[in-house]
Amino acid sequence: MLSHRQLSELIGMIYDCAIDPDRWPPTLAAICQSIGCGSGFILLVDLEQSHHKFAYSWGLSPDWKERYFAYSDQLTGFYSLAFSRQYGPDGEPLIMSRFIDLTGLNGKRIYEDLRRTLSITDVMQTVVLREARRIAILTASRHQNDGTLIDQDAATMRLLAPHVRRAVKIIDILDANKIEADTLEATLDTFIAGVLIVGERGRILHANDAARRMLSAREPIVAIDGTLSARNAAANEELSAAIRLARDNEAQIGSSGLGVPLRCDEPSVAHVLPLARGNVRTRLMPQATAAVFITRAERESSADIRALVRIFDLTAAEIPLLEQLTRNATLADAAKTLRISQETARTHLAHIFSKTGVSRQADLLTLVDRLAPPIRRSAS
Repeated sequence: MLSHRQLSELIGMIYDCAIDPDRWPPTLAAICQSIGCGSGFILLVDLEQSHHKFAYSWGLSPDWKERYFAYSDQLTGFYSLAFSRQYGPDGEPLIMSRFIDLTGLNGKRIYEDLRRTLSITDVMQTVVLREARRIAILTASRHQNDGTLIDQDAATMRLLAPHVRRAVKIIDILDANKIEADTLEATLDTFIAGVLIVGERGRILHANDAARRMLSAREPIVAIDGTLSARNAAANEELSAAIRLARDNEAQIGSSGLGVPLRCDEPSVAHVLPLARGNVRTRLMPQATAAVFITRAERESSADIRALVRIFDLTAAEIPLLEQLTRNATLADAAKTLRISQETARTHLAHIFSKTGVSRQADLLTLVDRLAPPIRRSAS
C-alpha cells in the first residue's frame, strides 16, 4: 500500500490535472506504477453513438490503440454491461481477470485476443464519470510476466478513484481548458458554470460572471457576510464540510463535495476542488482553499443535435447554446436562459460557426435540419 506521504503527493498530482490537463500522462504513470501496472488511460465512451476516445494515456503504443479501436463497437455493449451500477458502481475497481467470465463468450473472446496480442496479463478499470449517454473509464494494465492484479491493488485504486472522479468532472465542466493565474479572471468568466474561489470558512475571494449572477439572484447560492452558502441547509452543511476538508486534508475529502445537490427552482449541483496544496493549484490565488463549480443538473442533449455534436466535436459549453437556438430562441434569450453574458454566448456561437463551416444562424439551423430527421426532432 502507498504510504500516507505517497498517497498525499499522488492525490495532489491528480488535482493539479484539473487545472492543467497536460499533466495527466505523468499522473497516470504514477497511478499505474503505484499498483505495478505498465500502462494506463482515461477513456471516454459515448454509449449511444458508440464513439470511443482516449482522452489521456500513458504507456500505450499506436498498435495498442489501433487494436482497441478494431473492437470499439463491440466494446460499447461490453462497457454498458460491465459498468452498469449492478457490477461496476462509480469508483469501484473492476479486475477483469475476475469479471470476464460473466460477460459471455464474445466478451471473453475479445478480452483474450486483446490480452494476448498486446502482451497484457490483467486489467483494472473503474468509472470516473457517468452521465446519461456517456462514461469515462480509468484503466490500468499489467503487462507480460507481472502477474494478475490482487485485492491490495484494488484497495489502492479505490482510494484514488474519488479524486480522479473529481478531477475528471472539473475538466469536463471547464472543457479541458488550462487555467493560468495571470488570466484567471478572464478565463473563468468564459464558463457557463458558476465558479467561485473561496478561502477560510468559505469566504468568497473571487466569483466569475455566472456565479455573480447566481449570487445576485440568490439562487441556488447566497453570500452571507461575504461567505458562500447554499440556500438549502443540508446542501450547505455538505458544501461547508467539503471546503473544510479541502483546507485541512484533501486526501480525506473522498466523495464529499462531489455532485452536491443544490435544491432550488432549477436543479443544480456543486463540485469542490481543493486548492490549498499542489504545484499548480496554489499559484492561482493566495489564501485560496477551494474552487466551487456550480452547474445545472445533467439533462440529456436534445436528439436533434446529437449528430452535430459528434461530427463537429462540440464542447459542453457549446451544446446547450445550440440546443436553445434550435428551439428558436434568440441569442439574447439563449444567454439569459443559460445564465451567461451575451458576449460569452457570441463567443460560443463563433466557435460553433467555425466548426460547422457556416457564418449565419439561419445556415446553422438549416444544417441541423439536414442532419436531423424531423421525426426525431418532434419526438424530443
